[in-house]
Amino acid sequence: MKIAVTAQSHDAEGAMDGRFGRARCFAVLDDASDAWTFVDNTQNLNAAQGAGIQSARAVSETDAEVVITGNVGPKAFATLRAAGVRVYLCDAATVREAVEAFKTGKLTETDDSNVEGHWV
Repeated sequence: MKIAVTAQSHDAEGAMDGRFGRARCFAVLDDASDAWTFVDNTQNLNAAQGAGIQSARAVSETDAEVVITGNVGPKAFATLRAAGVRVYLCDAATVREAVEAFKTGKLTETDDSNVEGHWV
């Protein structure tokens, strides 16, 4: 399984980013091989609109089955859901802590967005 986490840097020990659409990058863990890859998301940091949808497409292209983030808007959530990606909300300090919380069953899948559209 691949697990994507919103991140502020290309480092699994680095800080988790609380934003989905405007996250600096996505840290993607391939749970089968324990290998990390990082997907840059800087093109959406200052986007006037559409950041959530474009970010959701970028995550779905990694074949991630799960996204862990602090906040997700309605359009991003709908795009992730349409791609079959499950969303979990988390306020962990680091990317690795977020993954560990998921693996140990401490996170609950969300069934809706938790912020309004165009949230920065």
